[in-house]
Amino acid sequence: MAHATLLKNGLIVDGSGQPGWTGDLLLAGDRIVALSAPGQTRSALPAGAESLTEVDCSGCVIAPGFIDVHTHDDAAVLDTPAMLPKLSQGITTVIVGNCGISLAPVVTDSPSAPLSLLGRLQFRHNGMADYAAAVDAARPAVNVAALMGHTALRMRHMADLRRAANSDERAAMAADMQEAMEAGALGLSSGIFYNEAYAADMDELVAVASVAARNGGVYATHIRDELAGILPALQEAALTARHSGLPLVISHHKCAGPANWGRTRETLPLIDTLAQGQEIGMDVYPYTAGSTVLREDLVDGIIDILITGSQPHPEMGGRYLADIAREWGVSQQEAAVRLKPGGACYFQMREDDVERVIAHPLSMIGSDGLPHDERPHPRLWGAFPRVLASYWREKGLLQLEEAVHKMTGLSARRFRLGGRGLLQAGYLADVVVFDPQRVRDLATFEHPQQFSEGIEQVWVNGVSSYTRTQRATGERAGRFVRRNAQPHTP
Repeated sequence: MAHATLLKNGLIVDGSGQPGWTGDLLLAGDRIVALSAPGQTRSALPAGAESLTEVDCSGCVIAPGFIDVHTHDDAAVLDTPAMLPKLSQGITTVIVGNCGISLAPVVTDSPSAPLSLLGRLQFRHNGMADYAAAVDAARPAVNVAALMGHTALRMRHMADLRRAANSDERAAMAADMQEAMEAGALGLSSGIFYNEAYAADMDELVAVASVAARNGGVYATHIRDELAGILPALQEAALTARHSGLPLVISHHKCAGPANWGRTRETLPLIDTLAQGQEIGMDVYPYTAGSTVLREDLVDGIIDILITGSQPHPEMGGRYLADIAREWGVSQQEAAVRLKPGGACYFQMREDDVERVIAHPLSMIGSDGLPHDERPHPRLWGAFPRVLASYWREKGLLQLEEAVHKMTGLSARRFRLGGRGLLQAGYLADVVVFDPQRVRDLATFEHPQQFSEGIEQVWVNGVSSYTRTQRATGERAGRFVRRNAQPHTP
């Protein structure tokens, strides 16, 4: 074991939700070796360690590396493996394949929406094993864990997406799901909100999801309706998970649209009731705007809509739809049609709803950033520091330990990421050190690609990968993370 690192005199917030305490943390190789009171950890230095780097963390928090449970980084980890938007937030693991959208098992040079949210260059992986091998070959700076996307399965096996799958198509999708689970996938994701999967019925979803269940996976879903029909959509998601025998994760829970504002007072009690009979979690991003493909049916003439990109009119990126429509002398819906295919930020939530979801004990933090947008939503660069700055330090909505738990230990447990998410001897050495008084997001809708402040240093699998002064160190120590990897026993 060639090298060890001693993090000294920091406030250790271990990801469990328990109170933090001042102490030292010793890393050696790719593992956490020991935690102790200040000055006592050096004795745990393993035999054979040839050198020791000491890092004074006085005044800083030592926490597990953050786990971004909701990303669309599937292609980004291959195209831009430095992964600065995530690494600079203290994120050490990303979960890809959300909302039914994954690279595998689709092979095409011209992906259509919503798969095009992942860019257009990397649809060359016949299965999850191929994708995992590509991740390991790319050596991204963060770890990558993957869900298999139901919409991707539909696009591979169905010529007509306007109907539910027949028995042969269900069997073909189930076979691909089995291959994915054997390759280490976390489970299945769906996005029946999108037109390309909206026709899927319970039989279709259960046929695929039950394969994930037999292999110990999870089911994450962008539910059918986050607007007026949100309550029955939540019931449908829970029923699908129950019939399949799977834990459920509700993706980016929100009450979208002005007519729906305040309804987290209904949705969260419903989720609590459902969770009494089955395992349920949810993720949330700390903003009142979402971001997805440009769709005229989401244009209501009330909410602000910021164009993040347009293939026919790239010059309109960064402008508001209402201003474009006014300039063109057409309705906002007509302007949206002219701008398609494209993407947009939809300012469709209210802050009190966001706060209720963030404060809920079942919620985890996910960015839901879209790295291939020309002008991405600021959550791509700022979601995790924003939780700490706004919802812990400024608003006091969360305790520090609770905020960290929602970004680490809870996320690892929910998604079966064994050996990660906690500062514990024998666990993988994914660690972030941040300044609790300075940490904050700087990315805005006007200037979305901005480094956050207060992230002092990040280790991925024991390798120093990011520092406040140096930014990326040039080291890329991430790897493909398979479901239920077991922690090492020291």
